[in-house]
Amino acid sequence: MTTRRGRPPKGVLSRERILLAGLAMVDEEGLAAVSMRKLARRLGVDPMSLYNHVDGKDALLDGIAEMLLAAIPAPPADPDLRETMSALAHGFRAAMLGHPRAAPLVLTRRLASITALAPVEAVLAPLLAAGYPPDRAVHGLRAVLAFLVGTLMREVEAAPTFGGAHRLAELERSGLPAVSAAAPYLAVCDHEAEFEFGLRIMLDALAEP
Repeated sequence: MTTRRGRPPKGVLSRERILLAGLAMVDEEGLAAVSMRKLARRLGVDPMSLYNHVDGKDALLDGIAEMLLAAIPAPPADPDLRETMSALAHGFRAAMLGHPRAAPLVLTRRLASITALAPVEAVLAPLLAAGYPPDRAVHGLRAVLAFLVGTLMREVEAAPTFGGAHRLAELERSGLPAVSAAAPYLAVCDHEAEFEFGLRIMLDALAEP
């Protein structure tokens, strides 16, 4: 049975409906709370019915990660390399911060589907178009992804940061001259400022093939 527009009725179980419910669960409760049984209760269905659409919890998490990747907007058409990379970086960050508790699925999980290659293509294509030979384009790709993943893992609290974990007084009395001098700045972390600072360095480095 379908609606007049060809879409299944709201209550019909589908892979998309399961993934959206899984993402909502992660947003509300975190990754550790996810289970197929809890998801089935959320959807009001028998747990075994989920397996007609996803193979299990790992497939569910992979699917959620793919949804986040699919949410990354395409960069503007035919801008220069700096503009392209800036748009890609900001789009990637926005997609991850839209679902920060689910973001580690993209930032730390190895995905096998073709969807996982979309960010790779999005970064490689403008580098090649800008005149990078393939080997240097791959170096650029890996540098860009390393910056984005590392920065965002810290921002979604999946990686350690000096801000918050170390009080100002502890840093000032560390006995390490450089740490003591920078203590007021190490004790806090403005994630957006850190992202923009690192991105500027990255874009400057990529300016020439």
